[in-house]
Amino acid sequence: MATQTLQTPEVGLVYDVHGPLPTADGRSPLVMIGQPMDASGFRTLASYFPERTVVAYDPRGLGRSTRKDGRVDNVPEVQAADVHALIEALGAGPVEMFASSGGAVTALALVTAHPDDVTTLVAHEPPLIPVLPDARAAERARDGVRDAYEAKGPGAGMAAFIAMTSWQGEFTDDYFARPAPDPAAFGMPAEDDGSRDDPLLSDRSWAVSGYRPDAGAIAAAPTRVVIAVGEESGGTFTGRTAVATAELLGQQVTVFPSHHGGFMGGEFGYAGQPEAFARRLRQILDGA
Repeated sequence: MATQTLQTPEVGLVYDVHGPLPTADGRSPLVMIGQPMDASGFRTLASYFPERTVVAYDPRGLGRSTRKDGRVDNVPEVQAADVHALIEALGAGPVEMFASSGGAVTALALVTAHPDDVTTLVAHEPPLIPVLPDARAAERARDGVRDAYEAKGPGAGMAAFIAMTSWQGEFTDDYFARPAPDPAAFGMPAEDDGSRDDPLLSDRSWAVSGYRPDAGAIAAAPTRVVIAVGEESGGTFTGRTAVATAELLGQQVTVFPSHHGGFMGGEFGYAGQPEAFARRLRQILDGA
């Protein structure tokens, strides 16, 4: 693995290249992107593609990538411009892409703005509130995560986030009538360390979850777009947003093994089924 930094006027983007450039097999690189997860979350998945050149990066302001723009918010169009610059820097032409969670939102913005950058995009569980029938209630639930974080710190915020993302079905009155979840129930400390800069729990990434894909622009792009969902995600928030996004784009959602982080090993403590996930991803990339 080689680690490199792409310097632009706004950011120093750090990215990892697993394999040679130019690629050994003549196939385009496979780029993996997440948000707010950085490149480290893709190491297990990349290991299941030893024959491919895999590239993963840290989004601006996350992991090893340092911002120069003086901002702290995360905006899909801005992230997409960064990925476009990265693809140009690779110098290998259009790429194939696996994009997870907020990274899937970035990828949809990339296809909209730079339709010739990506040949095949597998967008796994993009957390897009505007596509949901209960979008207003979902926004209220998202607000509740931020409010818990602001009031009581990371433990309370993460407990609220887990409660939101594991809720089955639409956000009804029953959801909002529940007592605030106890961080201890999820094995997390309740102490407040004073930090309020978490991109997942604060409002810094609301532009990501508030993004609405341009279905017309995506349909007009030459990119083959596949919206994916984990078989265990069911009626959870990101499972529902994946299904709704696929419907918006006039397709059926494609089912993958495991859950929202099903491609990961033990990087963040909640392993999925990375080998089976990689097998399914390979099938999709090969046109199956």
